[in-house]
Amino acid sequence: MRFRSLDVYAGAGGQALGLERAGFDPVMLIDDDAHACATLQVNRPNWDVRRTDLLEFVGSDHPQVLDVDLLAAGPPRMRFSRAGKRNRPESEDRDTWKAVVWLALEVSPRALLMENVPHLVREEAFAEVRAFTEEELERAGYRCSWRVLDARYFGVPQCREHGVLVALKDDGMERFSWPEPGSDAPVLGDVLYPSMASRGWPQADEWAAGANEVAPTIVGGATGRGGADLGPSGSKRKWARLGVNGGSIGDEPPGPDFVMVRPEDPGDAQARKALPKLTTDQVKVLQGFPQDWRLEGGKTSGYRQVGHALPPPLACALGERIAIALEKPETDRHS
Repeated sequence: MRFRSLDVYAGAGGQALGLERAGFDPVMLIDDDAHACATLQVNRPNWDVRRTDLLEFVGSDHPQVLDVDLLAAGPPRMRFSRAGKRNRPESEDRDTWKAVVWLALEVSPRALLMENVPHLVREEAFAEVRAFTEEELERAGYRCSWRVLDARYFGVPQCREHGVLVALKDDGMERFSWPEPGSDAPVLGDVLYPSMASRGWPQADEWAAGANEVAPTIVGGATGRGGADLGPSGSKRKWARLGVNGGSIGDEPPGPDFVMVRPEDPGDAQARKALPKLTTDQVKVLQGFPQDWRLEGGKTSGYRQVGHALPPPLACALGERIAIALEKPETDRHS
């Protein structure tokens, strides 16, 4: 059985790709980034991709999106610090989340899937956002459930937590259950060894032996927040400990002339330059995308698109459980 979905803040398509595997065919995908839209179109020419600002999108102008089975959204990440400081205005982050809730009230999908930072589910700082979401949706007949899921337990070779909201109409929540975590993902060295050795780098075996943990969380590279790198200083130290220079994204894996020297201090930015950099294609693999999924727009744009995606395997696991909740019981089908 196939279902219809509307995907907003679609990005590089990680969420849509996973949901497609779970049985959802998008009637429309919306994003405001030209390169992300090009990525979606080149990989799935039959998808209806619209480049537009969601704050300007009127669902009633597009009858095909009304009453879809699922509205899925990954709004821009809400920034959080325990000191209560944010680098962007608080309203900018939260308005995009609220825009999806308002769109759900207009479109009236049978199910709603939204994902963002894990702090959205855990922290008191986001209590107002959770309360707003539940009040608006429950008034429209939905029941809400929140959960933090780590993609590393769903086949993604990376420590990556997502805060997830699932809301269902009618008695759908009675049939919904969260996907259960599986075994731990493979370690960084095992996953990236083939690409690290692909150009004849003689230290590829040595590198893989030292990269003996699941990859750290892919962060950084968001539009308006600097170039493509693997995140702030703390993230770069984690990557350096596993043999990766997180200061920027590489053009290609190391070749036969590259000499790796592991720094004694992972926090030494100068010493980290003697470590290999990840390429966009390697980041794509760490995010659970298929290797043949093309990213349009160049290295920096490609990293930004894939770096904030919901990994397809996690999206698929969620989609499968939502699909079960949407299926009518046999007794209803024959009534």
